[in-house]
Amino acid sequence: MKSLTFCFRQVSASAGLAVLLAAALLGSAGCSDTAPTAPDDPSAPAAAYRADVATSWLALQLKLIRTTPVTPAIIFGRPFGYTGIAGYEAVAPGMGAGASLAGKLNGLSGLPIADKTVAYNWALSTNAALAAINRSLFANTSAANKATIDSLETANAAGQPGVAAEVQARSVDFGKKVGAAVAGWAATDGFDNAAPFTLPTGPGMWVPTAPAFAPAGFVHWGDNRPAVAGSGAGADPGPPLAYSAAPGSPFYVMAREVYDVAQTLTPEQRAIALFWNDVPNGRNFTPPGHWVSILGQVLAKERPALDKALTAYAKVGISMSDAAISCFKTKYTYTLLRPVTYVRGELGHAGWLPLIPTPNFPDYSATHATLSAAAAEALTSVFGPTYAFTDQNYAQFGLGTRSYASFEEAGAEAGISRLYGGIHYRASCTAGGVQGKKVAQTISAKLALR
Repeated sequence: MKSLTFCFRQVSASAGLAVLLAAALLGSAGCSDTAPTAPDDPSAPAAAYRADVATSWLALQLKLIRTTPVTPAIIFGRPFGYTGIAGYEAVAPGMGAGASLAGKLNGLSGLPIADKTVAYNWALSTNAALAAINRSLFANTSAANKATIDSLETANAAGQPGVAAEVQARSVDFGKKVGAAVAGWAATDGFDNAAPFTLPTGPGMWVPTAPAFAPAGFVHWGDNRPAVAGSGAGADPGPPLAYSAAPGSPFYVMAREVYDVAQTLTPEQRAIALFWNDVPNGRNFTPPGHWVSILGQVLAKERPALDKALTAYAKVGISMSDAAISCFKTKYTYTLLRPVTYVRGELGHAGWLPLIPTPNFPDYSATHATLSAAAAEALTSVFGPTYAFTDQNYAQFGLGTRSYASFEEAGAEAGISRLYGGIHYRASCTAGGVQGKKVAQTISAKLALR
């Protein structure tokens, strides 16, 4: 505006209206002291691309989750968080100024900067970034799965015909650099911390559970670096009910409910428990994998542009990954014993086992409830609070489908499924739901993803 004013001063007071109008239209083009105008970005925006590249990698990643040996590298939403970030950053330059998460994520550095004077194909950048991050995160997967990663990368590249060779090379190089930067950052988050840990002992403290009596797992997960600094602030639900073995005490009543529900499960409650079991094996997803599958179903129905699909993937992945860190910090702060321990001991049902196996870590707060609430909140922020859907996750395996009026309703059902399955107290499910939602809300506020 300053330079425009300067130009108008060069116009004679006696100049006609046409001259003034021309000066106004031309702005400062003829002024010697004006800043050069930035050239137009020659790249098509990310919104101009279909989401097919993103959804194809989402589908493959779900297969990798089911068929790769379970290790800390791929548990509790971690791969989805980093994959979401890599995909989003691969198209961020095509989403307008300020879209990148550079400077907003916890210690991520080394992201490449796109040259806005030359053209990129953002689908090719996405493809290269997601191939790179999946090769890193699933380094221990089978040779067949690794070959599938290579094949998908090749097929997606072939699906972008007519791209000039230099644009193709530039786009792929950008995506690879994004993937490498995110993979390098992921390797330093503490997921492989194996430092010794001494569990507290005493009444109400967690002990290994029947029938496997496996030692405590993931004891340092709560110390992992979250993707968003401070994402867990204010999310810890506080201590659980005070432990008591006295009949009629609040804790006794809470534990007795788990046993009583198990003895009187309705067909609907049993179906819910099994539908949300999500024990990782050849056919089941992990709990966060279940939610990424829901996202995949929604994307297949909505067919959004590439930028929206990757924004949703980033929100869901980051929210679940950081919620898991918050949850495990809570677990190993309070180290509450599992219902199976209380029922077999204090209630005297020595041979009792829940419907689904009890994981080898403390009860409070409930992991699935926490992750599900976080995912539901993230999806709600993208698709709205009244988005109705039918989850067909396990129809292929004989568990039917389940329909919901909202993501929040699905998240609540996932949480309470752990009571029906016999592995959590109701209060732990409730606390996890509040915790996960708070983490996701904090992430949304801090990142302001578009």
